Amino acid sequence: MSEPREKLDAKHSQNGTNGVKSNGSKFPQFKRKKFLFVSDEALSGSVALQLKEEGHHVKMYISQALDQDVYDGFIEKIKHWKQHLDWADVVIFDTIGFGSKADELRAAGKLVVGGSEYTDRLEADREFGQTEMSDVGMLTPPSWNFNDYDDAIKFLKAHPGRYVFKPSGDVSYDSRTNVFIGKEEDGKDLIEMLEQNKEGWSHVMPNFHIQKFVTGVEIAVGAFFNGKEFLLPVNINFEHKRLYPGDLGPMVGEMGTLMYWSEPNSIFRQTLEKMTEKLRACAYVGYIDINCIANARGMYPLEFTSRFGYPTISIQMEGIATPMGELLYKMAAGESLEISTKRGFQIGVVIAVPPFPYISKAEMAVYRDSSIFFTKPNPEGVWIGEVRKVGSSWRLAGVTGYALVVTGAGSTVAEARRQAYNRIENIQLQNMFYRTDIGLRWNEDSDRLQSWGYLN
Repeated sequence: MSEPREKLDAKHSQNGTNGVKSNGSKFPQFKRKKFLFVSDEALSGSVALQLKEEGHHVKMYISQALDQDVYDGFIEKIKHWKQHLDWADVVIFDTIGFGSKADELRAAGKLVVGGSEYTDRLEADREFGQTEMSDVGMLTPPSWNFNDYDDAIKFLKAHPGRYVFKPSGDVSYDSRTNVFIGKEEDGKDLIEMLEQNKEGWSHVMPNFHIQKFVTGVEIAVGAFFNGKEFLLPVNINFEHKRLYPGDLGPMVGEMGTLMYWSEPNSIFRQTLEKMTEKLRACAYVGYIDINCIANARGMYPLEFTSRFGYPTISIQMEGIATPMGELLYKMAAGESLEISTKRGFQIGVVIAVPPFPYISKAEMAVYRDSSIFFTKPNPEGVWIGEVRKVGSSWRLAGVTGYALVVTGAGSTVAEARRQAYNRIENIQLQNMFYRTDIGLRWNEDSDRLQSWGYLN
């Protein structure tokens, strides 16, 4: 028999601090450092701004021309990041693709957060990621990699079953999120999908992954790694990947997430902890996450995220009480550190406007420079997306319409939801939209996870 909801929520009010934390918080003084962010697109402005508000020096390089106005007025932007390497105490690569450069800088003695050639491949190459999971003893679902759509169709016809289609290798973000989850037990829906789309998909997604469908609860476990060991506690999170409430619409990465912090548990021990030696061997420094399906038979890992997650990192900062500058610097320096976190749960909700989740310069022209108004000044739990600052006014920037991430925290999921959605009520932005159901799956998911022994 399941425990009462109040007891189950309280059980996951993990050890940590009860102090209020938002992007406007004040922290005990940690010696001022210089952080250089390097990215191909606007991603980690919320982290950079948090460091700036803690009193650190921050510079940011963004290569994409379409994102050149993002974060203007918030963060100092530079045009040539290599010219600032000597200036920086810590270099932060906030996405994959810079792994070989990160390895090179670490070998030269530079403090670096993010990326290695090995961990970049873990995320980008799904077949390689699954092979590495299996190599360390994780319970991986059967999967097959293809570079020919006709071969995949023949395979599915010869081996009826329910499968998941995932692009693999070096593909665009839009292509990478083009995941198809089959519903038919004989696989005919996926066969039909591949037959109807193989001509177009073969050009944009030449390599792809077919994975046996596993029933259960989708759950992810992640942690920060300092090149030698994981920094505790670990993060347990539940992503909401589709655009619309009720898990409808296209996969967009994340429209919101529910999370809590935990001491090492069976979820961590069956999956991410097994990667310790491999991460140590490549001297990886940064956040790494494994998305899984949990059921009564075990944890089935699906894929790696070997970088900050978005909006995950903003939601994590809602729950992390340790100053981010101290965390990132000590992690990059290979120091041991127990991260101080809030008890309970954190919720994050993405606020967007059209053309999100797509890129459209023409449609974004309607919204570009639109002002974001706050009913109450100095909003807490509001983290910047693709915005810039003109005087005291926040305005939309970039070309995607990914505007803000709004977070909330509480000792129960209901309290965290209430705080996050109350904060959204304080925001006025023309035609903004967001999911209203972030965290609502907890009631059902927690019952099943508890019955399987993962929440004890």
